[in-house]
Amino acid sequence: MAEFTLPANSKIKGKGREHTAAAGAARVRSFRIYRYDPDSGENPRYDRFEIDLDDTGPMVLDALIKIKNEIDPTLTFRRSCREGICGSCSMNINGRNGLACTTAIEDYRGEVRITPLPHMDVIKDLVPDFTHFFSQYASVRPWLQTEAPPADGRERLQSPEDRAKLDGLYECILCACCSSSCPSYWWNADKFLGPAIILQAYRFLADSRDEATENRLDELEDPFLLYRCHTIMNCANVCPKGLNPAKAIAETKKMLVERAV
Repeated sequence: MAEFTLPANSKIKGKGREHTAAAGAARVRSFRIYRYDPDSGENPRYDRFEIDLDDTGPMVLDALIKIKNEIDPTLTFRRSCREGICGSCSMNINGRNGLACTTAIEDYRGEVRITPLPHMDVIKDLVPDFTHFFSQYASVRPWLQTEAPPADGRERLQSPEDRAKLDGLYECILCACCSSSCPSYWWNADKFLGPAIILQAYRFLADSRDEATENRLDELEDPFLLYRCHTIMNCANVCPKGLNPAKAIAETKKMLVERAV
């Protein structure tokens, strides 16, 4: 592996590295970024980078890409679409979960502090481990389940009214911003499915084409899987797609009550 050398205007300060902007830069913004490399054996640290906003794009992701391309190639983070569609670049920016690609640098004053999503294991730097999260997603069987093929042998038709019931559900991009901002998920992630996964489960409960409603409800009727939600609403507050997972959780509970009556 090639040895990495800090740029000339960088220095080691305390337990972190610091990179200052070039002299004469007019619009400078400081980024304080969480760094952790498990292979190094070192403790986590924060590195500080100064970026000239006149020489980078407007979003936080643009700044991260500039840092990786021009200052520190060892900086590690996920990104793909850059359009708020894939959910890859979810992280915590100044204490709030969000997507780096849709978060404008100008939305913040002063130093921008970037850390991985909270209360998740960190693989490296800003990359959280989604293994458990996606395992929970698979557990709700996120696909249509049917007993028999459609009568005409072609496709399963749905009325506009039934299709409208999926609005606010299908748009979820599984970025985990909501689940990793939920205190109940912090405390009981091993048992509680969390807002993102329950929203995905309700997306199929609400789908008129699905024929496994009873089985799905049976699997969700558990003191921990569903009922750890205390309607704190952090999930709806941070969702980058403007969705309301708490409403989906409430609707799922409502379905269980109606079935029991």
